[in-house]
Formats: sequence, structure tokens, C-alpha cells
Amino acid sequence: MRPTPADPDAWNAYLAEGNVTQARKRVAADVLLRDVTGRFLLVKPTYKPGWDLPGGMAEANEAPDRAAVRELAEELGLAVVLRALLVVDWVAPHGPWDDQLAFVFDGGTVDSGTAHALRPHDEELSELRFVPFGEARKLLRPRLARRFGEAVAALAEGRPRYLRSGDR
Repeated sequence: MRPTPADPDAWNAYLAEGNVTQARKRVAADVLLRDVTGRFLLVKPTYKPGWDLPGGMAEANEAPDRAAVRELAEELGLAVVLRALLVVDWVAPHGPWDDQLAFVFDGGTVDSGTAHALRPHDEELSELRFVPFGEARKLLRPRLARRFGEAVAALAEGRPRYLRSGDR
């Protein structure tokens, strides 16, 4: 006999059994950050090839926006106030990876002094640079370049976008 909410302990145990069988999603949280000239910040991770947006993976039970803020503090020593959600991208399984949800948030603009002083703060990044839109699109992997382009468009429109593997 299935328990009911009238018996909270049994009901919660029943729900916990169901929770264990539910799919888990990996969550990535990145930030679109600009300098005063309108260039975009890209970072070069040490653990994978190519360039990336600043941010990273959420920890267990961590909200995506908090993950983005934490990652920028850890990797760049930068405290950001996120302004808006720009993109949610469902990324299909690929290689050894299950699917994931990738968020991109607007981190606003940093002043010239802050932009000039930015340096990697941990071993996960080897380099960073502010680059114009077109150069950023060329440096990023194709799926991420599409996500980046959609994030910039969402910023201009003032409306977030939902993507599937970088496509609308």
C-alpha cells in the first residue's frame, strides 16, 4: 500500500525512493563579462583545449547563478553581481558526457582598472583576455560560439533565450 501525506515520515521515505531513480543533470554556469570598450572576457582552461567563457560547473545542490559567482571569485578573484539570465542551453549527450544544462548570465561591464588587473587565481586557468565579438566567436568551440552569440543577442534584446546544443 502506497503511503499518503497523512503519514509524513512514510510519505517522505516513499518520495525519497522515487527521487533516487530520477535523472541528474550536470549544470554549467558562465558569465558574459565586458570591458568598457565592449570586448568580451574569455578564459583559457588548463584542463581542456581552447578558450571558454568565465564560469564553471555547479556543485551538488548549488543554484546556477551562485555557481557562476563562486567560479569567478575562485578563478579570477572577481566579485560580480549578475544582472540577468541570458541563455539556458540544453546540451545533448556527447562523448563520455551525459546531457547538461548550461546557463549564461550577464555580468555587466568592468572598469578599465579592473579589466587590466585581472589574472587567473587558480590552476584551472592559464590565460585570459578581452576580445571583440568576432574574435571571440572564432576562438570558442562551435557549440559554445553559438551559445555566446545567442547570449550577446539576448543581452541586446533584453530577453533570455532557450537553446538546444547551442541552437534555437
